[in-house]
Amino acid sequence: MRCPTCDSVITYNTGICSRCETPLDPPGARLNSTDEDVHLKSAEEKIDLSDERSNRIDPYLPPREETNSSLLGSINHPEADSRLWGGFMRRGCAFVVDWAMILLLGFVMFVMSHIGYKVGLSAHGRSVTMENSSGLYFILTCASVALSAAYFVIFHSLDGRTIGKWIFGLRVVGAENGDVTLRQALLRWLAAVGFAPILLGFLWVIWSREKRAWHDIIAQTWVIRE
Repeated sequence: MRCPTCDSVITYNTGICSRCETPLDPPGARLNSTDEDVHLKSAEEKIDLSDERSNRIDPYLPPREETNSSLLGSINHPEADSRLWGGFMRRGCAFVVDWAMILLLGFVMFVMSHIGYKVGLSAHGRSVTMENSSGLYFILTCASVALSAAYFVIFHSLDGRTIGKWIFGLRVVGAENGDVTLRQALLRWLAAVGFAPILLGFLWVIWSREKRAWHDIIAQTWVIRE
């Protein structure tokens, strides 16, 4: 501390300057006020900084109240609550319903084709036999495969749900919870048909943390519950 009049250094404050007897601050006043102000200011800045950090919202993270929301709200990548994945039993039941629909449509197609073929042969005085109907059955087999492909590919690419998945509350989604593209839906169906003889590809849903079959992994899709 220095005397404001003679600028002499005062090491002990007695209330007056020992050199020019100028009245000073009372004894006990701060001698190194400048240093203490700096320390206090630094402490206040640290407090403000800590408050700012605690109240700051990270733009790259969702608000806390949203992280525990539904899967569709927080599944920027399907990595949320495992209870929201479509399990093996639920997916199996949806698959049975889908194949029942395909068999029903295939049966209607077969009956209508057989009736038309029979009427066409009867117009020429012929009847349907195994010899002259082999071509019809080959065409119907190819049509059944095309019907199955169209059923799964179109439904998954449009809404992510087939009739069976709609009944059991399931939906197929892509990465970042995006819609399934036509390419993904086709690749998913081809992989499912290719792995059909290997039941392990479907049973993999049981052990997978995200309940994904092999055709889901290949097509980069996930099956979620709604």
